[in-house]
Amino acid sequence: MSNISQEKIIETIVRALDSKRGEEIKAVKIRDLTILADYFIIAGASSTTQTKALADAVEYELKKLGIEPVRTEGYSSANWIILDYTDIVVHVFYKETRDLYKLEKLWSDGEQVDISEYVKPD
Repeated sequence: MSNISQEKIIETIVRALDSKRGEEIKAVKIRDLTILADYFIIAGASSTTQTKALADAVEYELKKLGIEPVRTEGYSSANWIILDYTDIVVHVFYKETRDLYKLEKLWSDGEQVDISEYVKPD
């Protein structure tokens, strides 16, 4: 990816999601469970417009660090946008879609990463 630490990238992603009022932001370490990625960052949105805004904020903030996604998916429907940064994959869900797929439950064997210091309290 780059010489920026995964922790710094996770912090940047979480802060970007939080700045646009992402809902129930979670970071899950899945490195020991799959070859897909080391971490999933999951956030919810109350509308498809917000879903796009959240994904745009993440892309913008990481681009400032010189980091581009290897691929993006889901912008057209904006129900579930995936930003693939190789070892960190960001999932931005429209609320109903998140409830349907239950990604956190699917990866419940993963280790929850404490991101509380990166989000403003409600």
